[in-house]
This record gives sequence, C-alpha cells and structure tokens, in this order.
Amino acid sequence: MTVAPPPLRERKKLRTRQALIDTALDLFTSRGFSGVTLDELCEEVEVSKRTFFRYFAGKEDVAMAPLHDMWRAFLEELETVPADGRPLVELMEATLLAALERVADEAWAGRAVLSYRLSQETSSMDAHNLHFCESTLGTVVEVLHRRLDLPDDPRTRLAGDMLVAAWRVAAGGWAATAGDPPSVPDLAARFHEAVAALPGSLTLTASPRPQQP
Repeated sequence: MTVAPPPLRERKKLRTRQALIDTALDLFTSRGFSGVTLDELCEEVEVSKRTFFRYFAGKEDVAMAPLHDMWRAFLEELETVPADGRPLVELMEATLLAALERVADEAWAGRAVLSYRLSQETSSMDAHNLHFCESTLGTVVEVLHRRLDLPDDPRTRLAGDMLVAAWRVAAGGWAATAGDPPSVPDLAARFHEAVAALPGSLTLTASPRPQQP
C-alpha cells in the first residue's frame, strides 16, 4: 500500500521548520548560542519573527528540537504500545527505541549531536531542557496510569526517572565520542546498555576504598 505524501502546504511548513532548525544549529555552533540573535536567525532563513514563533517558543526551543522531537514521538508511541506483562522499564525502553527509529533519518543524528553539545555548553538551553524533561515525565506517568494497571505509588515515576537517567548517560557518551557521521545504532546500543545497568546500580555497595600500602 502506497502512502500518499502530505499536502503541499504541509510539506512547505515542514521544510521551513527544518530550515530553522538546521540554520540555528549551524549558527549557534559556529558563533555561540548568545552570539546569534533571533533577528539574525530569521533573516538567514528569510522568514519573519512571526513565522518563527509559529514553530518555536524561542532560541532554546529551536536548538533542542531534534532531541525534543524524539521524546514527543516517544509519547505518541506510548499511547499505542501493547502491554504484555514485561517490566515497565523494559516496555519504556522498547518504546523509546521505536521512537528513535521513527525520527532518526539520515540527518537526525548529526543534528542531535549538535543539539546535545550546545545544551551542555549553554545554561539557558540546559534549563529549558530540564523543564521540558519534567513536563514530559509528567505526561509519561499520566499516559501509563491511564493505559496500564499500575499501583498508585512512586514506582511509576521512578521508572520514568530511571529511563531518562539511562538516556542521559547514553546520549552523553554518544555525543562526546560520535564519529563522522554519528551513528544512530551506536546511540541505541549505548541506551540499551545503560538500561541493562540500572538493576546493578540499585544493588551497588558503597564499600570503602582499600588502603594503599
């Protein structure tokens, strides 16, 4: 079955949005986040600020778009993933990997690396990302409780927090060592390894360091 392409108007909107993301990441990386004004970004893409605000809330929002798009896809996937009795963290891991596969076209990895690195260098981007993360986790918990038979205690939220922690460990290592071009399968593998390490982290003992002779 052949899927019809989106209408012309929708394709133009998607191209404009992507041009804003790509231009922003290029300018912010080369000149620094604070070294580029919103007026300069809009002028480079040849759109008005009014048009910009149809797509993004501000500079932080456009800079984080590649990674935030993946989390929005995760929320959409979470609405339909079948509950099959496996541990909740495993279900969410599989759902996030499905979302990653859905958004990660050939160019996404390069954009995501630039976005992550900028967030580590820019305090306003980091704060924006933390706010997005907290809001997303709240939605995750709401979706899970609405769709699944889960207890009304902290475990659902803690499972979500652990998933995000594993993602941050994986994404941080990936962004720091990503090749050219960066590999989405490498990111997925790092995330899987980080999730697999979660149970061991809960039982890791705090033993004193041996005394040196």
